[in-house]
Amino acid sequence: MRKKIKILTVVGTRPNFIKIAPLFEEFKKYKEISRVLIHTGQHYDFEMSNVFFRELKIPKPDYDLNIGSGSHAQQTARVMLKIEKVFIKEKPDLVIVVGDVNSSLAGALTAVKLHIPVAHIEAGQRSFDREMPEEINRILIDHISELLFVSTEDDRKNLLKEGIDKNKIFLTGNIMTDALLKIKKKVVVPYFFKKIGLQKKKYAVLTLHRAGNVDKERRLKEILEAILKISEKLPIVFPIHPRTKKMIRIFGFKKLISKNKSLIIMPPLSYFDMIGLVKNSKLVLTDSGGLQHETTVLNIPCLTIKKTTEWPITVEKGTNLVVGRSKERIIKEALKVISGRVKKAKKIKYWDGKTSKRIAKILLKKTKSIRRNFYE
Repeated sequence: MRKKIKILTVVGTRPNFIKIAPLFEEFKKYKEISRVLIHTGQHYDFEMSNVFFRELKIPKPDYDLNIGSGSHAQQTARVMLKIEKVFIKEKPDLVIVVGDVNSSLAGALTAVKLHIPVAHIEAGQRSFDREMPEEINRILIDHISELLFVSTEDDRKNLLKEGIDKNKIFLTGNIMTDALLKIKKKVVVPYFFKKIGLQKKKYAVLTLHRAGNVDKERRLKEILEAILKISEKLPIVFPIHPRTKKMIRIFGFKKLISKNKSLIIMPPLSYFDMIGLVKNSKLVLTDSGGLQHETTVLNIPCLTIKKTTEWPITVEKGTNLVVGRSKERIIKEALKVISGRVKKAKKIKYWDGKTSKRIAKILLKKTKSIRRNFYE
């Protein structure tokens, strides 16, 4: 049996890159660990991929699968077809997947079919909304994983209710907090701040990309109409996701939003620039899970444009409020924040910047044990 433990990590999207950065930094301390990194290419745009590797100092991927865009079935299938060859070649002791994207599901499914144990970071999250493709991904990944690292006690309880062995579950905290706290003090106002006339705490930030919001014409129109109304009171910066940009064009909404000078549309931003933008804003409107977490850590009011949230802790103890998709409700709650009625974040257990340390220690110990069970 080889001396080093070979851990292969699968990433494919912006949130994945942020989550593995602190873990890979921690792995450097362990000579017993041999790291292999696969980038599926699910986010293939430079600003949504390469720039994150550079800013977060993530090592160059050992494999880049370049799968690109497509339907959920197409993306998942393409990753599985390509990644299987890598798994067979590398023969890892363990495969790590993070979050709930198609790349994570594909990596986990392929690994278990080859009898390779899987560790899931950010396990146990549930929105209880099966209309979200990500919810299906979360459930499937969790039920085929050998090690499940959860961010909150709520996530642990979700897994126990679903009958998952408690000995496989580890409450380690939120790994995205590690990355955010590390760069928080280094972040400055973005380079474009003055150019587009922004002033600290006098603008809002909007992100929108979930299929449930942008792929349905009537729903997207209602959300955009709410945003335009809010922008009459507060300028809104909108780093637009490629998917959202495409759907706005298909539905013919370009004229609707281009007339309003208070809605500032720009390309996707790097991690540092996005955090700088959020940190200095008065309000964030989003359907992103990552931003629900980041706004709570940064103590910035957040309105989540979805029916439910996979981050209930950010509502319970953070700055987040789930407002649904009703135009009237989105406007009403945004105006409350603009008038100064805001929540303040409370301390959350293990959201302390040490999650990667906890995960690395458990991975090393448990993978040795798993390897003996699987390979000897």
